[in-house]
Amino acid sequence: MLAKIQTRMKELKLKDFLLEGDTPPKKRLAMVDAFNAGERPFFLISLKAGGTGLNLTAADMVILVDLWWNPAVEDQAIARAHRIGQHHQVDVYRLITKGTIEEQIVKLQTQKRDLVDQILSGTENKAMLSDAEIRQILGIES
Repeated sequence: MLAKIQTRMKELKLKDFLLEGDTPPKKRLAMVDAFNAGERPFFLISLKAGGTGLNLTAADMVILVDLWWNPAVEDQAIARAHRIGQHHQVDVYRLITKGTIEEQIVKLQTQKRDLVDQILSGTENKAMLSDAEIRQILGIES
């Protein structure tokens, strides 16, 4: 997905950095420093590669395109823009298209967050998800 976004950005003559899991550590650090210095206004980052070791204090917007089933992974990636030294308000957007797996992932994330809240408050329901509930969350017909 990032490659498609980057292709479109090039067509629009928008300059960006691209960080993926195979980006070498030195290049990764150099791109972060350059982004924070304002060298380019856009930083495309894969969710998993962006989850640790980044301080994006120049960011004022985070847009999640490919959602992850575990909301903590997204929260960790979003936190890269909410770091000590951040002077901007950071807006976060999740792009979700109706009828896609992302829509089902959002439902799963909501259930996971609710379950964690219940466990932490001591009001958890001990029952696990049934096969039918799992199929419904994933949009799989029985």
